[in-house]
Amino acid sequence: MPKALVTFASLTGNDEEIANIMTKSLVNLGVDARMVECQSVYATDFLEEDICVVVTYTYGAAADLPDEIVDLYEELADVDLTGKIFATLGSGEYDYEEFCKSVDDFTLQFKQAGAIQAGEAVKIELYPEDEDIPEIEQLAQQCVNTYQKQQ
Repeated sequence: MPKALVTFASLTGNDEEIANIMTKSLVNLGVDARMVECQSVYATDFLEEDICVVVTYTYGAAADLPDEIVDLYEELADVDLTGKIFATLGSGEYDYEEFCKSVDDFTLQFKQAGAIQAGEAVKIELYPEDEDIPEIEQLAQQCVNTYQKQQ
């Protein structure tokens, strides 16, 4: 049974709900998945997992990483995640010029760490609505499919 860590940064609860949906989707697919707030996670924690998931929002007009997840982002540069499967998700607002830029930032950081992207990042406008759930579930399925191909 593959193991997954879903970590998240959430200011308004939007990304916590996205992380919750992703975690439940992985569990429903037979993955031993746990969800942990980003301030309690180190990049080295991903070394113990098969599937690494980051859910984050993008902060402000400058499209910054949230303060609470910057350390994790920076630590990823020093960890070799070769062979690990990863997925990135998050919320943003279309009103800003760079929609969900923090999700893209983490995607690049995981790739530079050698991890394998399971599927396209999922970017959601604010709170995940019913129509967003199938996209999250599809990414969870892609995580499992990619993991199985690596075995």
